[in-house]
Amino acid sequence: MSKLFQKTTVLLAVVVLMFAFVLGGCGTVKQEEANGPDSGQQETPAEPVVVRMEGGDWGFPQPYTRYSRGPGNARVNYIFDKLIEQDEKGFIPWLAEKWDVLEDGTKYIFHLKQGVIWHDGVPFTGNDVVFTFGYTKEYPSVGSPDVFLDDTYMLEVKALSDYQVQFTLAEADANFFEILSSVYILPQHIWAEIDRPDEFTSSEAVIGTGPFILTDYNKEHGTYRYEAFGDFWGPKPAVDVMEFIPVSDSVLALEKGDIHIADIPVDVLPRFKNDPNYTVMEKPGFWGYRLRFNMEKVPEFKTREERQAFAYAIDRQDLVDKTARGAAIAGSLGVLPPDHRWFNPDLPKYERDVEKAKTLLAQAGLVNKKLQYELLVGEGREVRIGELIKEQLSDIGIDIKVVSTDMKTRDGRIAQGNYQLVLVGLGGWARDPNYLGVRFTGGDRGSWADGTPGYFNAEVEELAESLRTEQDEDTRKELTMKLQQVLAEDVPEISLYLTTGQVVFRNDVYDGWMHVFDHHETTHNILSFLKR
Repeated sequence: MSKLFQKTTVLLAVVVLMFAFVLGGCGTVKQEEANGPDSGQQETPAEPVVVRMEGGDWGFPQPYTRYSRGPGNARVNYIFDKLIEQDEKGFIPWLAEKWDVLEDGTKYIFHLKQGVIWHDGVPFTGNDVVFTFGYTKEYPSVGSPDVFLDDTYMLEVKALSDYQVQFTLAEADANFFEILSSVYILPQHIWAEIDRPDEFTSSEAVIGTGPFILTDYNKEHGTYRYEAFGDFWGPKPAVDVMEFIPVSDSVLALEKGDIHIADIPVDVLPRFKNDPNYTVMEKPGFWGYRLRFNMEKVPEFKTREERQAFAYAIDRQDLVDKTARGAAIAGSLGVLPPDHRWFNPDLPKYERDVEKAKTLLAQAGLVNKKLQYELLVGEGREVRIGELIKEQLSDIGIDIKVVSTDMKTRDGRIAQGNYQLVLVGLGGWARDPNYLGVRFTGGDRGSWADGTPGYFNAEVEELAESLRTEQDEDTRKELTMKLQQVLAEDVPEISLYLTTGQVVFRNDVYDGWMHVFDHHETTHNILSFLKR
């Protein structure tokens, strides 16, 4: 048990009572349902559904102390709700049960669900929503959209009643719902007095309205334990307990029953395919690796011909074959992945052509220059990818020094702009194509995940702005197709490949796993743990 929870025995008592309610109300099977209404038998408790997953520390699970990657976000999402959620097809009502879009998309009225309570029993109201957006503007949370800091974007958020909240934007934004989906609603009665949210790690910091409560967190061991919240307002939890535990080998841990779901390499799939206790699920190609240029640090990267030379020299399919064991698909130079709903297949392919790459370097006046660059990578597979890129670029006279560091240090250096070339993997490639504008406009580095330092293309800026404000879906699709074409020709970054592969789970323990429309990981999705 972590020190956090040793110090909060009073709240733990409440938690235990909550969990007792869960086992008494959600984890039982009525004998009258099984044997008939006149059987006279009492209810028999069912075995709690306990699902164990691979652990690792992704921060204390509140919006200001989580780590800014998918697992850190998921750890928070089990506890805190948002106005909207995601399912297989798109955004769905959540804390907001419906909404009205007014004045050409510049005004939204969200009608909130009634009867929702926070984990400590206090009622949820529209004042919590208004407070959250004001608080986020004053104290931006991890991963908070930059637009919340801009007074010219969101003009007003106000409660019309306890269960109606109005948002007024300066102009229509087709990406507004995606922005909303990144904001966790906070309880005003707890957070109003917190002026250092990045240091707020008491038990009150993890009181949300979500379907699970945190009962243990150990930073050193990277373990988490969540229990179902019996008074959750929405779909009943299908899992009573979630545990994240450290494992050294996920394949062996799955076989031994230490964990119940894991990504499995292609070459060991036969060990699971013929066992009826296991189910194999295909993963969509929504998580991938990118090679990014820092054009502020290396001005010659602003030359399109050099970036195109990189694209012709790097054999993306070779990277798939040698580092992903074939469980991936080569990326598109238009950035959007082949599995995206608006993927443009009619783009330059940039199949490996060493002579073409050398010709482009000559056109850029770089043939007789000593081209030496540092490539920053993470650990594990990324080192192998980096070494292969180094080998491939050496064929056109470019000398690469591969520098490996841990993931958090690498991401921190990206945010600081402290790199020349960097290899980074991340998810979210299937979301609204507005993210292309976030990556490639503005000319600055943005967060570790966004921005391209020193890059500017007037046509990209214009298309991205039109895509952001356009409301008609057919027109947005046309803009997206054109934007991919421009990016493929200009090569501001190189999309190397998107991982696919298989996830295997113990169906005799739990089988409710699902993918949402824009994400590759079943365990990051709150709907995977709820009855639908």
